[in-house]
Amino acid sequence: MRTILSIILKRLLVGCMTLFVVTIIIFGAIEMLPGDIATEVLGQAATEESLNAFREKYDLNRSLPARYLSWLGGAVTGDFGISLANQRPISELIGQRAANTFFLAGYAAAIAVPIAVVSGMLAALYNGSVFDRMLSSSTLAAISFPEFFIAYILILIFSVALGWFPSLANVDPGTGLGERLYLTFLPAMTLTLIVLAYMMRMTRAAILNLLALPYIEMAHLKGMKRWRVIAVHALPNALAPIINVIALNLAYLIVGVVLVEVVFVYPGLGQILVDAVSNRDVTVVQAACLIFAATYIILNLAADILSIIANPRLLHPR
Repeated sequence: MRTILSIILKRLLVGCMTLFVVTIIIFGAIEMLPGDIATEVLGQAATEESLNAFREKYDLNRSLPARYLSWLGGAVTGDFGISLANQRPISELIGQRAANTFFLAGYAAAIAVPIAVVSGMLAALYNGSVFDRMLSSSTLAAISFPEFFIAYILILIFSVALGWFPSLANVDPGTGLGERLYLTFLPAMTLTLIVLAYMMRMTRAAILNLLALPYIEMAHLKGMKRWRVIAVHALPNALAPIINVIALNLAYLIVGVVLVEVVFVYPGLGQILVDAVSNRDVTVVQAACLIFAATYIILNLAADILSIIANPRLLHPR
């Protein structure tokens, strides 16, 4: 137990250091953008007095390290500053948007993970069969298309042709759970089709790698059915790589939703990030990028820790 806690603390330390480096990269990249922020926001016709007042209001006259430390200190406490475009606190702007993005990612994960694990087990159970080849071919085709293409195909079929689901995911804080699930079904299915193939193929490969091991052969010699051998003996020992790929795809579901949210006009972090880039609202861009980066790092840490717990052999790499 003490060994596990020590490894977890080391992983958390590495994650915090990684996130700190990411904050430097995000802040530095924004600062390296060409042009003057005050001029971009107020326009070319702004007077020198108004430009100076704008820079003074948002501390743009301070040195770069001072502004970075101020921004970092605020971000740690959840205060990302004021939006340059509409003069509102950023935490108010992105609070509900972040909740919408996490809901959509969770919705897609709730569909994709069970289907991927079961499909991977069935593909391993019927390895080399027509079912296995068809499943592998269809999933490979799904990951070969970009997100926006899959989104438009689903809109064309289920919204335009059949009229089963709306083409726009218009949700608000007052939308009920049932209606929200209905309105966001097509975006969730788009994300599901994108990540399903990776998780299914990894589950299949991880199980197939174990089927030739002696303890699996012994289970077969004892007369156990093949599906029971896979579900009871192979799957638990294949959890470490499966957990890793699931966590990485969950991170993608949150970080990679930008195009999907834009296509379906879904009010999430991806949509507000695109709008902020269009409006040169750099403070919102910084906040959204930091949330995406922190989520990705946290999910990777969780995958690392869960893999170690699922496979105790990783505690003793020697």
